[in-house]
Amino acid sequence: MPAVTVAPGGTATTGVTVRNDSDIVEAYSLEVVGDCASWSTVDPPRVSLYPGTSETVTIRLEPPRSPEVRAGETPLGVRVLPTEHPESVRVLETTVHVEEFRELRTELVPKRRRGWLRGRYRLAVRNQGNCPVQVGFTPGQAGEELGFAFTPAEPTLEPGESTEVGLRVRTGKPVWFGAPVVWPFTVDTAEAGDQEAARRDATAVRAPLEAEFVQIPIFPRWLLVVLAALLALVLAWFALVRPVVRSAAEEAANEAVQPRPTPAGEPGGQNPDTGSGDGSDARPGGRETGAPSGPGGDESAADAGASGGTGRQSSATIDLQTSAGETKTGTYRVPENSVFGVTDIVVANFQGDEGVLTISFGDRKITTIALETFRNQDYHWVTPIEIPENDTVTVEVTCEKPGTPATGRRAQGCHEVLNVSGVLSRTTQ
Repeated sequence: MPAVTVAPGGTATTGVTVRNDSDIVEAYSLEVVGDCASWSTVDPPRVSLYPGTSETVTIRLEPPRSPEVRAGETPLGVRVLPTEHPESVRVLETTVHVEEFRELRTELVPKRRRGWLRGRYRLAVRNQGNCPVQVGFTPGQAGEELGFAFTPAEPTLEPGESTEVGLRVRTGKPVWFGAPVVWPFTVDTAEAGDQEAARRDATAVRAPLEAEFVQIPIFPRWLLVVLAALLALVLAWFALVRPVVRSAAEEAANEAVQPRPTPAGEPGGQNPDTGSGDGSDARPGGRETGAPSGPGGDESAADAGASGGTGRQSSATIDLQTSAGETKTGTYRVPENSVFGVTDIVVANFQGDEGVLTISFGDRKITTIALETFRNQDYHWVTPIEIPENDTVTVEVTCEKPGTPATGRRAQGCHEVLNVSGVLSRTTQ
């Protein structure tokens, strides 16, 4: 029985000649055995022969196009069984050469992926051929904006074997704002084995797999609207709201420190002929300038009050100079055996310094003023505020920024003058 070659999915035939060498009529049953039995048939499967005669039986081979039928040499056996003499059974053998065929099934999932810079896909590959193949992948894109990486790069598959290959797609630069950008691409799958055999096999030609990567912007479109609205609010604040708020705050501060007017002629009232904001003192015994008074205060006034027995008008001036960034205190101490009834104070900030000034009578804080809100400020009381002996009139200045006096040159430090006036009375022993 000669060898035969057959292609998967095709048909091939060979023949077996059976001869009856016995002296009786004999019937013979023919059956294909071995690996080829499932896809081989005998025509006819049974023959009856007279003595000395023979007949040729056709063996039809029809291997399916399946990875289960491996390419290469496959043994073929035909068993001939006589009916009358079964002990004379014979098995005729030959070789069937099964040709190669290549067939790959590939699937790319998902077909669309969204991301900022990269997207991941899966390639499902199955070898439906009847011989081992090494699979290669070739990506395609209209431009050069995308980069491709396969893991593993070139897997080897046995017949009927499947594998999954990871595909990573990456763009070169991000999209910051605007609409998403769609990048279509293709992936060709090819065997890296016998290319000439693959070209002969029409089924090896496959259409490329198509997919696309949708590159989304880093910042969504609604964020631009929010940023624009916030910018408009900030501009509106600085252009419209802030000036109004600052002006209202300054007016409120001025009202808080505004002196209460005292009718002329009342005790401790303001002389109509004297200005209220020029920083000078028109009281008898007053001093316009000078350093902070010592423990005796204004000596001439103290002596006059001590010798008169009743009270007399008196004033003291505290001249305080403070370096920038420092806090300094100036005091006037009420003499012993005396009570100082304060009716008027005048504060001068003639340089226009910036900072904070606090006035206290003993342990009582009278007022705290922001220096930048005034140049000259005065306060008056109908009922005198009494300060007992050895207690102090204190002015504390925190200098944040020296101002510019009339000379036009910025001063080295802050300079404030406080004049306090009232009635200095001697206490009874």
